[in-house]
Amino acid sequence: MNITGVDITPALIALCHERLPRHRWLTGDMRTLSLNARFDALIAWDSFFHLTRDDQRGMFAVFQQHAKPGARLLFNSGPENGEAVGEFLGDPLYHASLSPQEYTSLLNAHGFEVLAFRPNDAASGGRTVWLARAR
Repeated sequence: MNITGVDITPALIALCHERLPRHRWLTGDMRTLSLNARFDALIAWDSFFHLTRDDQRGMFAVFQQHAKPGARLLFNSGPENGEAVGEFLGDPLYHASLSPQEYTSLLNAHGFEVLAFRPNDAASGGRTVWLARAR
């Protein structure tokens, strides 16, 4: 299995290089990602919901561009439409979410079918989890 990971934070990418040196790690912004490659799986875990709602809407074209037919897309979101500012290590941390209906519509419009939707999933620490498959 080969992994390609992307994060906007150089320190996190350096940590990935250190811990898993055989894989490909890139510093970059997911909103403008264009790797000229397609993958069997795409994961946007604890990252996607830090984007604005408009930026989240734009991400579905990025997911579609990078997904092989049959690829799985796993991401987490908030349970409903809204914005909130939390805190992480004393710093403000932005969160946003679309409604479940809008996520479903965006997935369908970009060639994905929803396989599972688990709002406030206890097994995932209370996260709202989405699993979709590219058609």
